[in-house]
This record gives sequence, C-alpha cells and structure tokens, in this order.
Amino acid sequence: MRVLLVFLSISAFAQPSQNGWDLFAKVKFTPQLIKEVNEYFLIPFFDSRIRYYEGKEMTLEGYYIPMDLEDRHTIILSKSPYAQCFFCGGAGPESVSEIIFSSRPPKFKADQIISVSGTLRLNAKDINHLNFILENARLESNP
Repeated sequence: MRVLLVFLSISAFAQPSQNGWDLFAKVKFTPQLIKEVNEYFLIPFFDSRIRYYEGKEMTLEGYYIPMDLEDRHTIILSKSPYAQCFFCGGAGPESVSEIIFSSRPPKFKADQIISVSGTLRLNAKDINHLNFILENARLESNP
C-alpha cells in the first residue's frame, strides 16, 4: 500500500498544471519605474515553473476583450469578463493574454467566450505587449 501511495504522489507532482490561467497566477510581479516613459509598470518574475512552458503549446479559454490594436491578427483574451478585466476592473496582469493568430481571426463580440491554442511566449521587457503571449494561435472553440 505504501508503494502505491508513493507512486501516486510522485506522479501527481510530475505533471505540472495544464490550466494556463492557474499557471499565470503563480507569477510574482513588482512595480518598476520605466525611465523611457517615466511610469511604473508591474514587471513579472518568471521562475522555472513557468519557464518550463515557454515554447510549448498551451490552450486558454477566456473572454474576448475588444481593444483597438494595429495588428489585425492579434486579440486580447481575459480570464474575467470586460467589467472585471485587468484594463477595466481590479484584476492583475496575470489575468490577460495577448493572442497572435497565424491568420486574421473572425470577428468576436465583447465578452464572447472562446478557446484558443498557441505557443507560449513570456514577455518581461517589452511594455508594448502583455506578459503572456500565445503565438501562432488557432481558434479551438467559438460557442
């Protein structure tokens, strides 16, 4: 019986969380003055738990947040609806992701729930982009 419990414990720790939002929530942020714009930004510290996923396929389900972005292949996905999202409500930067599609995505409605998959890229330096980016994304579901 002990062998079985040890085996089950090891296998539970061997498989990291597959939920992207839960993984993003583990990232610690610290305010830092960005001299080029003379403003404070929350800068992430990506430890080995999240760096493990960089360059790997990830699926996120969330709410479409309408933003006027220059790149028509890019959208913003939020863990929370528009009224509670990072830009409009009290959520943190770990609750939004920049989604860059391989081709122009269909039109979405505000707060439409969608599921997307893509390759995770982490961003700690470029203040013109979000911290969590899915590249070469594709739409998985569009209820």
